[in-house]
Amino acid sequence: MIRLFKVKEKQRELAENANGGSPIKKQSAGELRLHKDISELNLPKSCSMSFPNGKDDLMNFEVSIRPDEGYYFGGTFLFSFQVSPIYPHEAPKVKCKTKVYHPNIDLEGNVCLNILREDWKPVLNINTVIYGLYHLFTEPNSEDPLNHDAAAVLRDNPKMFESNVKRAMYGGYVGQTYFPRCM
Repeated sequence: MIRLFKVKEKQRELAENANGGSPIKKQSAGELRLHKDISELNLPKSCSMSFPNGKDDLMNFEVSIRPDEGYYFGGTFLFSFQVSPIYPHEAPKVKCKTKVYHPNIDLEGNVCLNILREDWKPVLNINTVIYGLYHLFTEPNSEDPLNHDAAAVLRDNPKMFESNVKRAMYGGYVGQTYFPRCM
């Protein structure tokens, strides 16, 4: 039996070496899928994506979200994404790099979003995650909190919650916790 793929691979290696080029790094299935997801992104106008390590490191990137409605209107929130080589079979790891007073984001930046945990499915993509994060800012959920204090205030006193969010976003204390300005 002829091993056609091995022959073609060997020919490509020989051609690269003859041209003095370095061998092409093989992309993992996760990198290929992520590349496809990024090329098909349809972000809201209030969101942007950047690659702090350069375009060669697609697996680690940042997304900036600037809500245009709701309690968090006018703030800018930065999220880091780490994507596994087995993506999409494993959800990306997402952390909020902006300290925020939010029922679904704790003070260490962990995010409570169901599609990043138990509801993740390989048919979901980066676009879905970004829209999910954006939705957390337009409709915070007090029913599934990471920051239980913020969730209790949202549930029991929405006006006080709004005041706390504004104080935090302008740079100030909410209780004993200081929040840097993100407006």
